[in-house]
Amino acid sequence: MQFCPKCGIRLKKGVCSKCGYSETEKQEAKKENAEMDKSFTVLEENDGKEALPTIKIDCEKCGHTEAVWWMLQTRSADEPTTQFYRCTKCNHTWRNYA
Repeated sequence: MQFCPKCGIRLKKGVCSKCGYSETEKQEAKKENAEMDKSFTVLEENDGKEALPTIKIDCEKCGHTEAVWWMLQTRSADEPTTQFYRCTKCNHTWRNYA
């Protein structure tokens, strides 16, 4: 048995007799959500250098000893956050799964 998400009335043959909602609206909404771009950029190459904290760490690429850092929860909530580093000299970005 299915119910209308708008008014709560039981759907008959996929259509609400009270507000006119139909299952095809639900399918169209799912299709629109699926077509949305799922990629995102955490930080552009030069973003945040002024606002992010710095740390003394050796760059894996150029050997410079200073980088900005930030943390994101990239895995499930019961696992630790991922630390990202970006060299202030060559902009090389790497991560540490703490």
